[in-house]
Amino acid sequence: MSAAQTLDPISLEPAARVADSRPERTPAIVRELPPASDASPTPPAPRRRKAPLVLAGMALLAGAGGGYLYLSKQGKETTDNAQVEGHVSNVAARVPGQVVRVRVQDNQVVKAGDVLVELDDRDLTARLAAAKADLAAAEAARRSAATQLALTQKQSRANLTIARGGVAQAAAVSGSTTATIAQARADIVAADSRRKLARIELDRTERLLEVGAVTQSELDSRRATLDQAEAALTQTQARLVSAEANLSNSSGTVEAAQGRLLAAQTAPEQVEAAAAQLELATAKVAQAQAAVDAATLSLSYTKIRAEIDGTIAKRTVEPGQLVSADRPLMAIVDTGDTWVVANFKETQLAEMRAGQKATIEIDTFDHVTLTGHIDSIAAGTGSRFSLLPPDNASGNFTKVTQRVPVKIVLDDRKGLALRPGLSAEVTVFTR
Repeated sequence: MSAAQTLDPISLEPAARVADSRPERTPAIVRELPPASDASPTPPAPRRRKAPLVLAGMALLAGAGGGYLYLSKQGKETTDNAQVEGHVSNVAARVPGQVVRVRVQDNQVVKAGDVLVELDDRDLTARLAAAKADLAAAEAARRSAATQLALTQKQSRANLTIARGGVAQAAAVSGSTTATIAQARADIVAADSRRKLARIELDRTERLLEVGAVTQSELDSRRATLDQAEAALTQTQARLVSAEANLSNSSGTVEAAQGRLLAAQTAPEQVEAAAAQLELATAKVAQAQAAVDAATLSLSYTKIRAEIDGTIAKRTVEPGQLVSADRPLMAIVDTGDTWVVANFKETQLAEMRAGQKATIEIDTFDHVTLTGHIDSIAAGTGSRFSLLPPDNASGNFTKVTQRVPVKIVLDDRKGLALRPGLSAEVTVFTR
């Protein structure tokens, strides 16, 4: 073996072969080799000319690769902190009760309006019957109040007419009695005048009888005339007393008639009171009807129905179980309406806008790329809306890059069954 072949301490290969495999070390080795007098000349020059070309090629490839990586990342943002989201409707009882029948199983597909669970409805049925009975009683009371209002209106008009007629009649009687009194007083004056005349004639006849100028029969006639005049006077005085008594009675009659008129004039108030009773009865009917509606609604709640189309999940209800409104019985997942929420770092949001295109890769489905676009960007970071949001103003502060949820709406699901919670990788094209 020659001296040139024994200078490589790393390998048992000849030095020339080492120079081929490691060209970058060849110049240094050549400079360190001492001249050998007995070594045959070697052709290193061609190998030294290839080394710069290889280095240049490698540098060019590295630069091209780095440039490609740099350019490929320009105008887009990517994150694997993303998941599929969808509508999840929790199902709970609207009224407390005992479960009689469960009509669905886990992972069963249901339609909106399907009966999921049935509760014991006997108590609510009895309440509905009682509410209907109260409604019937209230309606009867309203009909009675309506009849009483009509009757009050008619009676008030009739009483007012009668009272006015009574006042007019009493006034007429009073006027007639007053006229009778005046007539009686005039008759008394006339009767008294006739009595006086009869007395004078009787006295004259008695004097004439003493002298024999008249007969006894004429004297008796004069005495009878006086007696008649006195009787007529007495009768006229009696008529006056009777007329005055009638006047007093007629005055009382007028006052009574006026009192009845005043009472009859309260007809508007009576009608208003009857109308108020009718309104009260109508309100009670409405109240009873509301109770019937509430009882009917509560009875309908004994059949728990699906609010949306979807698939049953997290079913925890069993027959015989006592349920209430604060305990979810199951959930319904709407797999037909799903979207993706990507949690991008705050440093990735500068150029993101609603409407920008995005590609989505679901971990469940390899080699399938879905397309979509940004629907909206959350108004705050995820930590800000957590149960215990951070308070950077207290204690020690450690800066942590925050993430902001971005809603991605899918353009085409390609028939894939996307379930809420599936992991995804999202790339948003910002340019």
